[in-house]
Amino acid sequence: MIVRTLEDLIDTPRDVRGPVWASRRFLLAEDGVGFTLTETTTEAGAEQILWYKHHVEANYVIEGQGEVENMATGEIYPLGPGSMYVLDRHEKHRLRSFTQMRLVCVFTPALSGRETHDADGAYAPPVE
Repeated sequence: MIVRTLEDLIDTPRDVRGPVWASRRFLLAEDGVGFTLTETTTEAGAEQILWYKHHVEANYVIEGQGEVENMATGEIYPLGPGSMYVLDRHEKHRLRSFTQMRLVCVFTPALSGRETHDADGAYAPPVE
């Protein structure tokens, strides 16, 4: 059984930060469960173009307001508490945070832990 709290992760290698986001990584590849579970926050006013070419990501909004845009179709979906979106086809997307947002995110395959976004907004493929 694995039990962790948010306080267990803050200011550790599982607390990964980018220019407008922070990702607290509860579960990683080393935990052996096959997926990653994070709590991610984005700053108010943040706009990120992301493209998870090597991972499927599911997101559940806990707090805050924003929107996600499918870059291929131009479709825009409002996001708020209780909203969920999944990038099941590796969609390139734009995430806009109108307020600070807090999300629970699941990645498969699991992340190693220190990934940050590359120039395309992607994480590197997992190391086998």
